[in-house]
Amino acid sequence: MNDLIKKQLDDAKQHMEKTVEHTDSELLKIRAGKAMPSMVDGVHVDYYGSPVPISQVANINTPDARTIVIQPWEKTMISPIEKAIMEANLGFNPQNDGIVVRINVPPLTEERRKDLVKKVKAEAEQGKVTVRNIRKDANEKIKKLSKEGVSEDEIKGGEAEVQKLTDIYIVKIDKIVEVKEKDILTV
Repeated sequence: MNDLIKKQLDDAKQHMEKTVEHTDSELLKIRAGKAMPSMVDGVHVDYYGSPVPISQVANINTPDARTIVIQPWEKTMISPIEKAIMEANLGFNPQNDGIVVRINVPPLTEERRKDLVKKVKAEAEQGKVTVRNIRKDANEKIKKLSKEGVSEDEIKGGEAEVQKLTDIYIVKIDKIVEVKEKDILTV
């Protein structure tokens, strides 16, 4: 196979891999009923004028399946952490006892579980669309290689390889979604 086509395939593979990782990390943020430190990953707290992730100003633990405990390294950070969680609109009501911030994670209702599954599917579809866009870009770049003397057969072969990559990464996204759905729907 031509080196130029191989480079395009490697680039496409790398981008698709990152897309799957991104989709996976986005799905981790969707809670499945169990308290997990990753639930507050997207929350940024005002630390002396600059927004930083909570994990950089506090320890985050889950002593049981329904509680997240956030213990700031500085006592002055308790109120900003509590405020940041409320502003993040995660559906949690943090409680502050002067030492730690506790978040009680309510059990999921059947309706809420179905909403979360819809959210998971929407996020997965976004990942698949991104993979397909990467395929389209890779195919366009491979077609442009004909100007550099790459034969028509090699271009067709390159496009077929891009399609194989696309299929592989879409299946990976489907598997991640399947696991997440099962996790959400398990009571």
